[in-house]
Amino acid sequence: MNAETPTAPTEPSAPVVPTASTASTASVPPTAPLRFDTKIAVLLREDLETWQRLNVTAFLVSGLGTALPEVIGEPYEDADGVAYLPMLRQPVLVFEGTKETLTAAHARVLSRSLPRAVFTSDLFATGNDRDNRAAVRAVPTAGLDVVGLAVHGPRNAVDKVLKGARMHP
Repeated sequence: MNAETPTAPTEPSAPVVPTASTASTASVPPTAPLRFDTKIAVLLREDLETWQRLNVTAFLVSGLGTALPEVIGEPYEDADGVAYLPMLRQPVLVFEGTKETLTAAHARVLSRSLPRAVFTSDLFATGNDRDNRAAVRAVPTAGLDVVGLAVHGPRNAVDKVLKGARMHP
């Protein structure tokens, strides 16, 4: 397949080991990599500028992290004992697609009732959380100009939502 051909979303390969949800801490060495039975993915519209892609991704994953505490790992600490905030416990896969791909993915994520965060084009014109929420609230679901979507759920369900998207270059 060439790079222009839409492909099913896949994750980078990982060793086959127990999943995070089924592994008991007693049976898996603490250094063994875990394969998650869930997926966190961000889908961005392909016509966004670089700064917009980064901004939208940051906003979207923050929504998942605040609503789904189970996706957040433990705090970090360096060798000198300096503490750092916890982050998501599993990779975030970033995809891109056309406006039509985003529209279809938005409909699919809603029909599957998966946890999701949305970023619309209107949010680029606002400057604060209150105005962001008002901008989304002002538009009916079918009329949202979705430029970014984050989703968390079982791997196969997330793959179905992302149908037609391709890994972000």
